[in-house]
Amino acid sequence: MASSAKTTSSLIMGNVPESSNGLEHASTGGVPASAATRRFVIFGGGLLVAVLVPLFVSLGNWQWNKAAVKESRQALLDVRAKDVPIRLAATPVDTESLRYRRVTVRGTFEPQRQILIDNRVHHDQAGYHVVTPLRIEGTAGQEALRVLVNRGWVPAGPSRATLPEIATPDGSVELLATAVAPGTRFFTLGAEPTGAEWQTVWQNLDLARYRTRVDFPLQPIVLELDPASPAGFVREWPRPDERIERHVGYAWQWYGFAAASVGIWLFFLLRP
Repeated sequence: MASSAKTTSSLIMGNVPESSNGLEHASTGGVPASAATRRFVIFGGGLLVAVLVPLFVSLGNWQWNKAAVKESRQALLDVRAKDVPIRLAATPVDTESLRYRRVTVRGTFEPQRQILIDNRVHHDQAGYHVVTPLRIEGTAGQEALRVLVNRGWVPAGPSRATLPEIATPDGSVELLATAVAPGTRFFTLGAEPTGAEWQTVWQNLDLARYRTRVDFPLQPIVLELDPASPAGFVREWPRPDERIERHVGYAWQWYGFAAASVGIWLFFLLRP
């Protein structure tokens, strides 16, 4: 009996490793678990890194280029601000040739086609930028050339339904201003009104949209009124390189994400 019990115990113990080993191999389709994990790290992780790294680098380059554009525009403004102001012609001009140049212009304001650019903040107070078309002297009739003049910031009233009263001089005025190229990409909170009625409050200074709302020709630039010039309001114009450090910071952040992706993958790849 004792001999029989030992034989039975020996057979049972001898079968345990085979059964355990069979389960381990079955769980991974015949491949050890450690080998399957390593293959996943090599191929799955490598594929993920191959997708993420170019994405993060491209986002970093995008932010870096935005900073470079702002820096170059600020340098251009600094140089052209020292030049003698030029007379704005009564004929269409080239946008880039006049970008950031100081100009003088004589003409008559037309407040009936004036617009207020909403959500403009000055010293933490909400308000509007007042943009008024100026009919350039030397042209006449309905085809007379106009230019939009940003006359500066005015505070908003106690209610959004009550617009500020804007004083506009009558007759001919002589202005000194800086020519800027209007933006073309905007963030809007909902669709802009498109009805026939004139809309005074706009979310953005969209020159292309403005052209569709009037029946007279426009210069392809906008004038930011000089603080020394009459007929304006608060004129603390933002610098072209304003918050450039934010774009540089975002760029390094994206580059950091790319480096971290490679580092994490290498860590798991080289781990024993």
